Parts: sequence; C-alpha cells; structure tokens
Amino acid sequence: VAGLGNHGLRGTRHSVGMAVLDRLARQLAVAEGWRADRRCCADVALAAARGLELLLLKPRRLMNLNGLSIASAAEIYNLCPEDIYLVHDDLDKALGKVAIKLGGSARGHNGVRSCISALHSNVSGPSRKGINPA
Repeated sequence: VAGLGNHGLRGTRHSVGMAVLDRLARQLAVAEGWRADRRCCADVALAAARGLELLLLKPRRLMNLNGLSIASAAEIYNLCPEDIYLVHDDLDKALGKVAIKLGGSARGHNGVRSCISALHSNVSGPSRKGINPA
C-alpha cells in the first residue's frame, strides 16, 4: 500500500496519501516501525492484517517522481503491479470519501501517472482518497 505525496510537505492536499498511511500504520500498531529504505528511496513499515502481509510505503520523493520509489520497491519486495494499492488525493471526490478503482488511467494525477510509467502497467488497484479542493 503506497501513500502518494510530496515528501516533507505534510498537511498539504497532495500529501493526503501519506497521511492515510500514517493513520493505517497506527491502526495496525506499526507506527513505530517506519524505517527509511534507501534502496527504494521510501519510508517503509511491515504490517499484518486479516492474514495478509502488508508493505506500507511512503516515497521520499516529490509527487511527480513517486513511481520511481514504488517501482523500485516492487522489484526489491517481489511485488506485481496487481499487488500494489495507491492512496492519493482526488479533486473529484468529496472530503473524506474513498473510492477504489482497479486499473485505468491516471486521470490527470501526476503521481499516478509516474507510477503507471515506472511500473509499465496501469493494472494496479489505486485507492483514491477524497480531499477538499480549497
């Protein structure tokens, strides 16, 4: 599960994916387990939920380059595009609303576009987190 955003710019609408991952890590009791993985230029935490092993990932890059971290992590951790869920902002969704979309286009989102390009696939199952368009 990858939270897209701009590393170091907490509290911005573009970093809502990372905020969701922080909350998920707290709920899964792994919030203290974040560590920097220089191999993929991301903060990662391992978790388990409902019998599944999860890799939580927050790229340490700007939004437009998040895909590089995710593609590197996919190679390092032996993940297929179908295994990857992206959590990111979406101006088309109301604040606090979540939509799950399997594959498809980036719909103008540069972080998703970066992931599609770096993974050479649009098969992943991105989760779209709603934001307030302020």
